[in-house]
Amino acid sequence: MSPTLDELDGVIGDVLRENEISHDRKGPGRYFVTLPGTKKQQTNCWLLVTEHALVVEAFVCRQPDEAHQDLYRFLLRRNARLYGVHYTLDSRGDIYLVGRIGLGAVTPEELDRVLGQVLEAADGDFNTLLEIGFASAIRREWDWRVSRGESLANLNAFQHLVGAGRDEPSVADES
Repeated sequence: MSPTLDELDGVIGDVLRENEISHDRKGPGRYFVTLPGTKKQQTNCWLLVTEHALVVEAFVCRQPDEAHQDLYRFLLRRNARLYGVHYTLDSRGDIYLVGRIGLGAVTPEELDRVLGQVLEAADGDFNTLLEIGFASAIRREWDWRVSRGESLANLNAFQHLVGAGRDEPSVADES
């Protein structure tokens, strides 16, 4: 027998509070969750109770500018190693993580495991997605900042994309 909506709300709310995860309850069985990250500052995620499952949907990255085939190959290969969620695209080509947990399987442990996987994938894969799908934009941003004397600090992870031996200040030298 499937748990009631009130029981599911209790499990979801308890997990989010106990793990100090920022969230807004948008109605019965509807939660907007913000998972903190390090590479990707935050990952916004919906938890939605439907008739048969708890749906998890998290925005990861907008549609890539370039190297679509390489990026999609990365996502498909990555899907084989994910637990409870998988990468998908919306109608615009934006990248999401989605998953479904059967209502009878929604336990604190399972919800924690799936939310952990969302955070690990979205945050852990973020720079790789940017490197593959936005390398030219990153290089243009680097050059623009150098030309204006702007800080390169938050581009440090992408320094290898601009090529060694160029006449830019070292990111490591900036504070």
